Amino acid sequence: MLPGKEHKTTALGLPQKEKIGTFAFFDIEHFIRRLLKNWYWFALMAILAYGISYIYEKYYAQRVYQSSLSLSISNNTAAYFTPNQSINFIWGQSGNQDGLFLKKMLLSRTHNEFLVNQLNLYTNYSTKGLIKQTYLDRSDSPVSLEVDRTHLQQLNYAITLIPKGGDKYEVVLPEEGQSTNLYNYQIEGFKSIGSFARPNNKIISIGQWFESPNLKFKLVKNTVESGIKLDNIIIKLSSVNDSVNQIIGTLTVDFDKEIATIMNISKSGYNLNGTVNFLNTSIEELKTKRLKDNNTVDKNTQIYLTQNIEGIKKKLDSSARYMNDLKVTEKLYDIENLDTRSLERIKTLEAKKAGLMVSINSLNQIKNTLASQNLDKLISTNAAGINDGIFDATVSELKALYLKRREMATIYTPDSEPMREINRLINEARTGSNGSIKNYYSGYYTEIQRINNEIAGLNGDLSTYPEKQRKYLDAERGYNMIQAAYNTLMTKQNETDIRIQSAKSDITIIDEAKNLGQGPIGPNIGGTKYSIFGGFLLLPLLILLFTEALDSKIRNIKELVSATKIPLLGVIGSSTHENNLTVLETPQSSISEAFRGIRANLRFLSNDDGKSKVILVTSSVGGEGKTFISINIASVLGLSGKKTILLGMDLRKPKIFGDFNINNKYGISNYLTGEVSLDEIINKTKIEGLDVATAGPIPPNPSELLMSAKNFGLIEELKKSYDYIIIDSPPVGLVADSFELMKHSDANIYVVRHEYTEKYMLKMITEKYYNDEVENLGIVYNDFSVKQGYGYGYGYGYGYGYGYGYGYFDEDKNYEEPTLIKIKNLVKRIFNRK
Repeated sequence: MLPGKEHKTTALGLPQKEKIGTFAFFDIEHFIRRLLKNWYWFALMAILAYGISYIYEKYYAQRVYQSSLSLSISNNTAAYFTPNQSINFIWGQSGNQDGLFLKKMLLSRTHNEFLVNQLNLYTNYSTKGLIKQTYLDRSDSPVSLEVDRTHLQQLNYAITLIPKGGDKYEVVLPEEGQSTNLYNYQIEGFKSIGSFARPNNKIISIGQWFESPNLKFKLVKNTVESGIKLDNIIIKLSSVNDSVNQIIGTLTVDFDKEIATIMNISKSGYNLNGTVNFLNTSIEELKTKRLKDNNTVDKNTQIYLTQNIEGIKKKLDSSARYMNDLKVTEKLYDIENLDTRSLERIKTLEAKKAGLMVSINSLNQIKNTLASQNLDKLISTNAAGINDGIFDATVSELKALYLKRREMATIYTPDSEPMREINRLINEARTGSNGSIKNYYSGYYTEIQRINNEIAGLNGDLSTYPEKQRKYLDAERGYNMIQAAYNTLMTKQNETDIRIQSAKSDITIIDEAKNLGQGPIGPNIGGTKYSIFGGFLLLPLLILLFTEALDSKIRNIKELVSATKIPLLGVIGSSTHENNLTVLETPQSSISEAFRGIRANLRFLSNDDGKSKVILVTSSVGGEGKTFISINIASVLGLSGKKTILLGMDLRKPKIFGDFNINNKYGISNYLTGEVSLDEIINKTKIEGLDVATAGPIPPNPSELLMSAKNFGLIEELKKSYDYIIIDSPPVGLVADSFELMKHSDANIYVVRHEYTEKYMLKMITEKYYNDEVENLGIVYNDFSVKQGYGYGYGYGYGYGYGYGYGYFDEDKNYEEPTLIKIKNLVKRIFNRK
């Protein structure tokens, strides 16, 4: 039996009408089939992605390498340029101030600018093959370029050196691109000149100057041969500022998690040798510079402490004489009943106060030196009890800025933009250092005030002593304070003397940077290749997904039946016949067999009471095969011995006459207007049991004619003579004529064409069917053609046209088994052998 109506209801007993005729938004089964059908696009994209990935990896990906260096920081120096572990004014506090200072110095512009100018790091070397350009270290090149810093130079201008044998190289310059805005390495600024012609290429020897309006340099032979044979060497100049920024951006400084005084420094770059050489040179230069600076500061501190010790010693001697005089004159050799506990506490507090006063005096010296701008006279921050790496780094930066301003003052006027900029930087550094000094002053004075308050409280306990004894105790306390200050200065002097005598760098290299053949750290070539493959494979996937989401055509028989719940009479395969007479002209075809199946299923739509049956065939729109289905159903009924007539009632678009080669001069439209009789419009065919009445000429009022009483009378009249009346009616999606005709039909066939009929078109007919406005309705699925390995889908479902026995149908004569099926069957035969 064919499926009938299923009125599903909700919990309240109401029918779920909103789900009738509703199709799934996305057909995953069809999408997967579509992916498999378009496999070649994915294969093509994969091949293309592989080619692009190969070219990217071999010719375009610039590998980034990284080398590392580890060092330890000792605490045997004291200066702005290397803070140590002296007493912090916040008692008991300590930290890795040396490491923080060194990190700031390594990443500072001052240090890296010094390296750029000292090592000519503004020259960038590379070589180029047919496609790819490879970056070189200066040591990889047989020669290096030395520019004349007094001459204007053009930046980012490719200077190509081509070896000519011996010590000769041809200098090849770009055909265009010369600039009149040139760079001066002395003032680190640009200057414009007049236009000039392109410099000529020239062959020069090592040590020979090449000079043009925009360049002046000579070649210097590297002392160590790299062993790399280069066809060309490309050199570009960059500004000092750009070089410094590029270096700082590739440096990372981290501290060891277990030992805070161990520092790990890394540098990345396009050339491994370049990163190794930079790190080792950078640290060696830093050690040398720091040792020199540290000795200068320590010697300044030694002089300062010596001068203060001499002054304090005089005060100490004077205080001792005064105290002795009191003992003699006042005869105070022994004071009885002393509160020794209070006196000892006062002595301790005053000794601490004396140390703070020494630190304040040292801080005054530092402040005055900073104000004088003569930083060569700076003393160690140890003398002021300061341990602040940030403050020391700020002072170090300030010193470099003062030196820079003195150099620039010989070139620029005081009101020029470069001088205003350097003054702005100096003011910022000075503001930072002054702010730190104020904080230390505040801390020292706060501590002194606290000590004074405590001493004042203790002095109350001594107020009961006789005046002579109090006088002596005051003298003794003064002596003790001076002695404490003297001892503090002597301790600091001893520390300074030891540092001077055992002067050495506070940096010890644990592991120097080496070229151990480290692999590149970037770019992530593997990830990039996967991204390329993913992107290319995703492109056809997205296109197919997008088109599938927008595709609203009927493609799935199972979904059609599930959504409409309308009985499926049969499935007709894709016809390649030259006309619509498939059943008549190819009776052994699979399509003909499918129509025989439909003929068998038609009995389920109407009662087999032996009376004449009227079968109406319609569809949503034109082009769905309505006429094709009508002709072949009529043919298969006529061939079965049933007297059948085919009526062409699609008066707006008559077609039937062409397939049967009948003159359409007179037809149903003529009969309905009274022009001709019924016998005049009935045409015989070569099938004895099949007659045809064509539509006739297109009338001006087709709807009125079809819905006229005469038309309905025509149908009743034909029932008397024929077993089956097949009506080829207009599409219901365009006009409503067919719905009126359905009231006079016994069975209705609705034609749906595979991959042609839109899903939304079935909404109306499905609703009418479930509202009982249309009865005895069945669907014929037309033009179904899916290649699934067993040929085309001739037969679907209901026990007809299976198409598995090759040779059964006419189409199987030319059937060739697909390659995948051949392989599958071969595997089966191999494993089924006994």
